[in-house]
Amino acid sequence: MRHTTLAELGEVAKVHPEEKCARPMSRAERLARWAELLDRHAGERLATLHGTEYHSGQTRDAMRADGSPISVAFSDPVLRAEGLGGDSYGDAKRFFEVTDWQLHDILCHCHYGKDVSAATSAQRVRAAMVGAPGVVDRFRHLFGT
Repeated sequence: MRHTTLAELGEVAKVHPEEKCARPMSRAERLARWAELLDRHAGERLATLHGTEYHSGQTRDAMRADGSPISVAFSDPVLRAEGLGGDSYGDAKRFFEVTDWQLHDILCHCHYGKDVSAATSAQRVRAAMVGAPGVVDRFRHLFGT
């Protein structure tokens, strides 16, 4: 994935950075857009992050991988304009307002191996839209059901 600055984009497209949305996107709108972007990559395999549940918060927040579900979100100029600052775990957690458990469910290696289908990631992002996982979800995770 190639990261492009606004100046570089301005050379190939009309860019109007001063034109912001009338209102910021809601959490649900940001998550829905992420899921839609992942749907556009439906046939692709995306990189997972290894062992997100075992790292300290600071280390986990810095985790990233080229070609991950978070990278797909960060490649979108709309989400960047809304405030997505990078393609790290911490950037996604803050911007999408998801819990560690939800983000773990979307992209952790322990669920999918070294990569995950974009379609599966989209499905898990949509599941995160309904709120934080409850006790039952945590038991399912612990016992692999």
